[in-house]
Amino acid sequence: MAAVVGVAGCSTLSAGAPSPTSSTASLSAVWSPPTTAPPVPSTSSSTPAPPPGIALDAGAAQPLARSVPVRLLIPAIGVDSTLMELGLHDDGTMEVPPAGFPAGWYTGAPTPGELGPAVIAGHVDWTGPGVFYDLHTLVAGDEVRVERTDGSTAVFRVTKVEEYRKSAFPTDEVYGDIAFAGLRLITCGGSFNKRTGHYEDNIVAFAELVG
Repeated sequence: MAAVVGVAGCSTLSAGAPSPTSSTASLSAVWSPPTTAPPVPSTSSSTPAPPPGIALDAGAAQPLARSVPVRLLIPAIGVDSTLMELGLHDDGTMEVPPAGFPAGWYTGAPTPGELGPAVIAGHVDWTGPGVFYDLHTLVAGDEVRVERTDGSTAVFRVTKVEEYRKSAFPTDEVYGDIAFAGLRLITCGGSFNKRTGHYEDNIVAFAELVG
């Protein structure tokens, strides 16, 4: 899939403030422009084949057919959010949700449950805590559920949660081809830069389909 790099901030609110007081928020994208155009999502109802050179992980859950996600649930941090579509702006930067809620899924990536790295993004704060305010507290083993339009629910388990400087975002690890159905939950974190109005880091929770 296309190379996408996490750079810009999520909001102008101060980092770590439990009761933010600012009433403004940046609308800049969480990611910088992809170096190549994002892939056109498949409309096939069958499970897609792995990319050339990628062998399907025999120990992983069987990937699901493509189906648009509509709801995200993360019980460990109290997330129960509808999902909006996120595409690209005319300048090639990825869209982000226009407010602290809901979260959004990137339509240029696989749908959650489909083979490959699905991507869901959300704000850490806005005029108050955002949908992914507590994303950094997830631990390996926590459950993530994504309800889909075909009536199925893709169930994931978190494998790790990492924090990266936006200037050194691991594009290949987050967005590169994988041999199983994966999920990446992305928000902002780290120190808040008052000069730029953005956080310095990205928080990424990695998860794998288990059922």
